[in-house]
Amino acid sequence: MDVEERSVICGNALEEARGKEFELATDYIISNTLQTLLDGCNLDNLCSFLRGCANIIPAIAMDRSGSHVAETAFKSLARHVRDTEAYTIIEETLKMICKVIVVNPLDLMCNCYGSHVLRSLLCLCKGVPLDSPEFHGAKGSKVLAERLNLKVSHLDGNDSQHLQQGFPSLLKFLVSGMMNCTKEDMKTLQVDQYSSLVLQTALKLLAGNDQELLHIIPVLLGCNKENLAEGKFIDMIIAGETVESMKEPAFSHLMEVILEVAPESLYNNMLTKLLKNSLFELSSHPCGNFVVQALISHARTKDQMELIWEELGLKFADLLGMGRSGVIASLIAACQRLQTHEYKCCEALATAVGSKNETSKFIVPRILFLDSYFSYDDKSSWSWPGGAKMHVMGSLILQAIFKFQSEWIQPYILSVTSMDAEHVLEAAQDARGARVIEAFLASDASTKQKRRLVVKLRGHFGELAMNLSGSFTVERCFNAGNLSLREAIASELLAVRTELSKTKQGPHLLRTLDIDRYATKPDQWRSKQASKQSAYNEFFVAFGSSESKSTKSNKLLYNASMDTSEHEELNIKKDIDGSLISTSVVDDTSSEKKGRKKRKRDVASEDAVGSNRAIEKAVKNFLSSSTPDKKRHNASNQRLKI
Repeated sequence: MDVEERSVICGNALEEARGKEFELATDYIISNTLQTLLDGCNLDNLCSFLRGCANIIPAIAMDRSGSHVAETAFKSLARHVRDTEAYTIIEETLKMICKVIVVNPLDLMCNCYGSHVLRSLLCLCKGVPLDSPEFHGAKGSKVLAERLNLKVSHLDGNDSQHLQQGFPSLLKFLVSGMMNCTKEDMKTLQVDQYSSLVLQTALKLLAGNDQELLHIIPVLLGCNKENLAEGKFIDMIIAGETVESMKEPAFSHLMEVILEVAPESLYNNMLTKLLKNSLFELSSHPCGNFVVQALISHARTKDQMELIWEELGLKFADLLGMGRSGVIASLIAACQRLQTHEYKCCEALATAVGSKNETSKFIVPRILFLDSYFSYDDKSSWSWPGGAKMHVMGSLILQAIFKFQSEWIQPYILSVTSMDAEHVLEAAQDARGARVIEAFLASDASTKQKRRLVVKLRGHFGELAMNLSGSFTVERCFNAGNLSLREAIASELLAVRTELSKTKQGPHLLRTLDIDRYATKPDQWRSKQASKQSAYNEFFVAFGSSESKSTKSNKLLYNASMDTSEHEELNIKKDIDGSLISTSVVDDTSSEKKGRKKRKRDVASEDAVGSNRAIEKAVKNFLSSSTPDKKRHNASNQRLKI
């Protein structure tokens, strides 16, 4: 059956359904057939069906089977939007539906099925994919990556690369209509799981539209008409009540999005009038701490960070003890981004995991095992818990720390280089620990300090290379080593070359380190390595700054050695990310997990090691080397399902 014939048959069947739309759409069996008809009919039949049941769309959407019918109809409309000739008829159809919805949106917003349909309608009006996870409830891994400066916000520019033809006037009409009709019920909407998701989607779709956001957000926060008329965004009378509501899971999620999309003037109002003097209280709460993380991550100025630091800067130990490592990680990342309080951050974290009477050698191990250390009664006698998994947020915190200037992180450098050889090996074998080692090797620490760590892995490089995550550590170690250390690594990989070549990561690693040449022409391999290092040294003598020459040289040498395709490397790194973290709460403390209703978050880390692009390009031209280092990418695919 060809497409045209199928379309005619579907259209005729839909004509027969006129007047019986609700009964057919809500029937568990027949609704599946109706979806097939809506998917296969032409635009005229599709719009005719929707106009015929526009008055009962809310009732259909709130039904278990009917919701699927409504979403199928919207998806079919979305496919036709690309046709400019169809724009007007689709707009008229959607306008009829929106007019019905805004009369009484409360029940639809608070219904588990209706909420999802309404979010799809909002996405259709905006012109974004209806099943886009970013607008149906962003994955926690993406949010975390943005908060830790590992990627740009998915709302910057409203993901314009995925935008198609939308209906901006209808989006504005639908959102403002929902707000106007539900003002009196805002307290209910704030704490309801499903209405919160609708409001989050609406805010994300309006990101960048400051005029609309300045009107909508105060309403969501409970501001009355009189205050809005006077230009007051925050109602101080209900501020305490609003802050208390932020401890509810649904409103906590909503506040995160509000803080993310709020115009600067409104963000500043929320910080100074609504959240000031409540940050530690919220940070201590299992749900409220996510609001604080969002607040910190979207600070715009150093003055704003100063206000935040005044309340939380001396609370690192308390927050870590309560399992609020996500707040600490967000603080460190924000200070790094705004270039303020950087040394204070490093100092506060070191103090939180040790005492003045102790040496700094314990800092890194304790952060790697945050839960274990802070749950230990006699912390002075805590020791490395062999075989235990390393802490996700502890790993991310250390990765962020090693991006600071070396003079600020000397205690951390001393700690990581003072680790026992067996502990270094255990860290390298754990995906979380391996990321920390790689971050240290990419830091501004001196070459001598890096090699002090690398030599502790001698004799285990072949073993590490057989592991997916360990192969990247081996590569970093190779580029941090001198000629003799590189040859030692090459000889260890040569011994396991056959087995290594059968692994996913093996061929890339063997090519990058040029093991085949080392096996057949070792003298030529040594000469090539020596000349490459000599060329870099000469380049930096001529063009490089006096600061961290060896570090930059090593970074660039690492970049130049990458001769694999981007697709191959990203696939390997995605596998590591997938095995590193499945689904976790940002403050993943075991004591908090028991007896509480958990807010699940995907946690994924990305290793984003920065390099000087201009110098990198110059070196590339100078030596005709290959592609620069790539960022690790998050591979968590969990989606919010309701």
